[in-house]
Amino acid sequence: MFTGIIKEIGIIRSVLNMNGVIEITVGSSLVNSDSIVDDSIAVNGICLTVTKKNAASFTVQAVRETVLRSNIKSFAENMKVNLEPALRPNDRLGGHIVQGHIDGTGEVLKVIPQSIGKEFLIRTEKETLRYIVNKGSVCIDGISLTVADVRGNEFRAAVIPHTENNTTAKDWRAGTIVNIETDIIGRYIEKFISPVKTDITIEKLSELGY
Repeated sequence: MFTGIIKEIGIIRSVLNMNGVIEITVGSSLVNSDSIVDDSIAVNGICLTVTKKNAASFTVQAVRETVLRSNIKSFAENMKVNLEPALRPNDRLGGHIVQGHIDGTGEVLKVIPQSIGKEFLIRTEKETLRYIVNKGSVCIDGISLTVADVRGNEFRAAVIPHTENNTTAKDWRAGTIVNIETDIIGRYIEKFISPVKTDITIEKLSELGY
């Protein structure tokens, strides 16, 4: 589990496609120094497992489902990525509950300067937008942000200067494709309140004598 609070910007050192499985080596100092093989690290919000590491970098692999749902297909050498190590039991939950399971991608349509920070207008699929609510939490490329507005198939989210300067958000432009993970709490609530599906009908009950 993660919180959406980015600890470091990493640099992709290599990308290798192995029959649909993508292996990525990421240059990192802070996050890498505190990780071991089998640890989980969120790379642009994607929960990935460390398969090997050295003093300057760590390597992770992504399977087909992850590749299809995320912007990992566009990863390239020297690209910057947001990094967050998995949450420890005694860590502060500074952002919100993030699983690292990407729901889909969005396209930055516009970058809107504010008196303090910036707002981003992002378009995404209706199925993803269904779980994005005004003033709720959303994880964009691993960054925990608050939703400013939702309209049609678009939403707005803002960053303060500190977040912008310490994440890849400073490089987002119109046309940038970002990973989106919606708030898992909303999904659980929907599941709990949805009617239980059953094959029992009035006709079947009548046939059984009820």
